[in-house]
Amino acid sequence: MQTTITSKGQVTIPRDVRQHFGLQQGFAVAFSIVGDHIELRPAPSVRANMASGFGLIQSNQAGIPADFDVASLAIPTP
Repeated sequence: MQTTITSKGQVTIPRDVRQHFGLQQGFAVAFSIVGDHIELRPAPSVRANMASGFGLIQSNQAGIPADFDVASLAIPTP
């Protein structure tokens, strides 16, 4: 299969290749230089990595100790 690079540096991925790898409009792809050729692969999906949500939010603050008692934060009522 062969395609032509446009003046904007774009190429069309042939339909057979898109269908084989399940590539659809809006999907990300990754380019790699390997020796004397270029590899094009589907990029890892952000949604696939978000199944649990763990590690999704980063913080510069120190973590809370595992033995921290949240009841110590309660304001005593008079």
